[in-house]
Amino acid sequence: MSFAERFRFFEKPKPAGRADVVLGEDWVSPEVYVDQELRAGRERRGLVSLNRSPLARKIIIFNLMAMVLLVAGVLYLNPFRDSLAIQRENGLVSEAQLVADIFEVQLPVSGPVSIAASDGIDPRATLEGMELPAGVELFVFDMSGRQVISTLGAERAVPEAVAGLKNDRRPTIITDLLNGVWSGISTLFSFRDPIEDAITIDELANGLVGDALRDETRFASALDAAGETVFAVATPIRRGDTVVGVVALASAASEIDRLVRVEREQILQMFFVALFVSIGLSLLLASTIANPLSDLAAAAELGRDKNARRLNPGRVRIPDLTARPDEIGRLSGAMRGMVAALYDRIESNEQFAADVAHEIKNPLASLRSAVGTLRLAKRDDQREKLLDVIDHDVRRLDRLVSDISNASRLDSELVKEEEEVFDLIKTLRGISQYFGDEAKAKGIDFITDLPADPVTITGLEARLAQVFVNLISNAISFCEKGDAVRVWARKRENRVLVVVEDTGPGIPDQALIKIFKRFYSERPPGQFGNHSGLGLAISKQIVEAHGGVIWAENIRAADSDLNTAPLGARFVVGLPL
Repeated sequence: MSFAERFRFFEKPKPAGRADVVLGEDWVSPEVYVDQELRAGRERRGLVSLNRSPLARKIIIFNLMAMVLLVAGVLYLNPFRDSLAIQRENGLVSEAQLVADIFEVQLPVSGPVSIAASDGIDPRATLEGMELPAGVELFVFDMSGRQVISTLGAERAVPEAVAGLKNDRRPTIITDLLNGVWSGISTLFSFRDPIEDAITIDELANGLVGDALRDETRFASALDAAGETVFAVATPIRRGDTVVGVVALASAASEIDRLVRVEREQILQMFFVALFVSIGLSLLLASTIANPLSDLAAAAELGRDKNARRLNPGRVRIPDLTARPDEIGRLSGAMRGMVAALYDRIESNEQFAADVAHEIKNPLASLRSAVGTLRLAKRDDQREKLLDVIDHDVRRLDRLVSDISNASRLDSELVKEEEEVFDLIKTLRGISQYFGDEAKAKGIDFITDLPADPVTITGLEARLAQVFVNLISNAISFCEKGDAVRVWARKRENRVLVVVEDTGPGIPDQALIKIFKRFYSERPPGQFGNHSGLGLAISKQIVEAHGGVIWAENIRAADSDLNTAPLGARFVVGLPL
């Protein structure tokens, strides 16, 4: 196997192609993978159950609140009525000036003029010849400011229909209904006093006559007793430079209000259409968010309830939503991974407990046999030999219990300890210096080949040092006088390799994978019982916790085959930078 193949774990997996939009419940996994209780809950729930899903209710309420605030802001800030009022004011001024011009063209060039006495002009005949717009009242005043004639309360001819002119008579059902509801509520819960400044149309027109007699066109608006806006404009009737009378026009805002109601009716119609669309989309959104979250919670609660009710519950099944390209898919994958890791840890602990019991039984059986034989031994040399066996088994048990304790605490300690940045080469030099002296005392050559430049990695220095101490000590224990141990390291693009080699007997090919299992030990006969078989398993666990890999292989000549005896053993540790 090449180095590239061995270090595929450093490459990030490429995500598979998946859809970008998830609608409804198209994420549901096959029914065979769903618990019966969860499937029954889905059938009872339907598309979305608002009474059981606070999240769905929040989604709908928040979407509706945004829609309501938007429409309310449009209705409140809409300048449509103000624009119509300005246009109506300008139009009323133009109409008043036009009526004044009609009176002026009928005035004689010379001689006395009295509008009140119909001297020089007949205002009533002139008024009867006019067709005023609906809702507009006309007042005529003489030079003294006295009202001569008005259309207020008088019968008026129906305006002649104009071909091609369209009148906006669209119904305003929604607006009228809301106005009626609002008026009813205002009547029940408010005690508003009548408008203090309420004024009638003729009073408003009379108030402008004084300024008009001073040759000024004046405009004013006020509220009547019904709370509606009324407009009035007064303009002088001139003969030359002399003011001989005043024409005043007054109009209520009812036509403007009708146009405003039509405009608001359109807005409200669009609002209700958008409201129903928003509710439908909110329900659809809730079904894609609230429902899968509810399924995930229900699956977790189902597992909790099972564990509470039964001693041997079935395996908890988290719905598989990993096909969703969003956070819920990630959450489902994370929960499934956590549950799988939890079950793996439970099974691993069960297997570990079984292995511990098996390993402890061997020295205990040997102790029991030695103690039983000791009672029957007659000679001192036999007793001494049995005592050596007992001492060896006791030390073996002590070492086994210590290693088991370290192995059982390893997971929690790897999680609790804080990682730090350190120089791996400096750590290897310190370890190599210590074991170099030990190897020299045994007549073993100890060779190091480490880079001159520092190689910094992030991890638990003490734990990684434990790995290299174990590998080097194992290599020395398998060597005899005249053998050699070599420790070397190389830095690659995204990893660092640390290799421990020895010229010992090598590793049986069938044991290359087994040696990393707990309690497996492949030792020479003279070293039986001196090792617990947990060292390499602990080393593998530490390396993998750092995101690395560790493997073992035999050293062979380039042109040799697998049947040739190995030249030694090699352990390789790969750590990410």
